[in-house]
Amino acid sequence: MHLLIGIAGTVLIVVVLWDVFETIVLPRRVTRRVRLTRLFYRACWRPWSAICRIVSNRKRRETLLSIFGPLSILVLLTVWALALLLAFAMLHWAIGSRISSNGPTGFFADLYYSGTTFFTLGLGDVTPVGKAARAVTVFEASMGIGLLALVIGYLPVLYQAFSRREVNISMLDARAGTPPTAVELLRRHQEALSLESLHQLLRDWEGWAADLMESHLSYPVLCFFRSQHNNQSWLASLSTVLDTCSLVMVGIDGLTKWQAQLTFKMARHAIVDIAQIFDTSPLKHDAQRLPAEDLARLRSILSDCGVVMSSEPGDDGTLLDLRAMYEPYVEVLSRYLMMPLPGWLPKPRATDNWQTSAWENTAPATEQPFRKCMLATPPKSRLRSAPVPTTVQNPER
Repeated sequence: MHLLIGIAGTVLIVVVLWDVFETIVLPRRVTRRVRLTRLFYRACWRPWSAICRIVSNRKRRETLLSIFGPLSILVLLTVWALALLLAFAMLHWAIGSRISSNGPTGFFADLYYSGTTFFTLGLGDVTPVGKAARAVTVFEASMGIGLLALVIGYLPVLYQAFSRREVNISMLDARAGTPPTAVELLRRHQEALSLESLHQLLRDWEGWAADLMESHLSYPVLCFFRSQHNNQSWLASLSTVLDTCSLVMVGIDGLTKWQAQLTFKMARHAIVDIAQIFDTSPLKHDAQRLPAEDLARLRSILSDCGVVMSSEPGDDGTLLDLRAMYEPYVEVLSRYLMMPLPGWLPKPRATDNWQTSAWENTAPATEQPFRKCMLATPPKSRLRSAPVPTTVQNPER
């Protein structure tokens, strides 16, 4: 019996330490399905999301969802610590409870001693007796200090990756509206006579998608971290960028397709790999995000603002094929993570986040000065150009 308990304790220590290594230290995606961390998040997220679906108030639901990511990290660390504490107590009991105590001995005394050793309390009321007990004590104390050091370095890395992710999402609010849409992104750039600058924007989002894939595959818990505003999310922003790239790849006058293709490839790569983390199979593409009547409205809105979209016979089919490459993945992640996806068309009377505050919620008052600046004709310069100096040859040369 003692031998079996000792073997079980050793196996539990190995499993926990390997899981800690894969979760915190290993900088790549782990494809193995049977993992302590994977089982933990599946067991916790399903009831948590089910409770959130019952909450009818949107703000309260988003508050509950935003708590899950940070709280799950603390709970997971607690699970690791308790599992190691229990495993070392099993080892002490397996070797015969070789500890010196003023009180009664047994498994609970071993569990108490394991706790004081793991958290390096050093109370001195229980001491090891014999070489085996001392060796286990030293090893357990080193595990406690090592886990604490990993946690201290782990949390800053997580929040730095979260901060990098949220910067571009916040900047997209003024460029593509709230929630962001591809049509609004193109329309605002055209109104500002800055449609060519969309190449640089897509280049920036290509780098953002690469950073998203690298960080969220290494630390999947970041997928549960919500944005600062309830109507924003990394999934909605990524969907908007993919929508924009699809429209540019179909054909828009004044824009080349090369950068849109690069950004589309990187963004789709990121969304597919992230979907594999949660083992969420893509849904069957039903094309309901952009039905035929909305596509006609999309062309009309873009045409009214001066954005000329290609209308060749096979363009609608090309757009549908491009959408089928990523929409099934973003839709299944939207359902799993409870992050609503934006539509292709902007919502009527939508208000951007920068236009609102706790004291006001009126878009026209804040939008009007910017409309005047964009529509105003810049005055002609009254400065005359400076005369170009002429070179006078030296007669003495």
